[in-house]
Amino acid sequence: MGRVAALGERARVAGLALAGAVVLVADGPAAVRRGWRSLPDGIDLVILTPAAAEALEQDPGLPAGRRRLTIVMPP
Repeated sequence: MGRVAALGERARVAGLALAGAVVLVADGPAAVRRGWRSLPDGIDLVILTPAAAEALEQDPGLPAGRRRLTIVMPP
């Protein structure tokens, strides 16, 4: 079974580390894109904050790479 990562604003993702998620704090669109590119191997599910999801949607230049399942937190 793969691992879970959380990507987005510190206040929204920090607690997920307690559940074992790999937490990537990204407090702006550029940081979100850097975080997405730096996801470690073995991550199969990425939990995104709404702002992180929006930042990724607005950047069609991101490499598709290996497919990962994503889920967006409610606002």
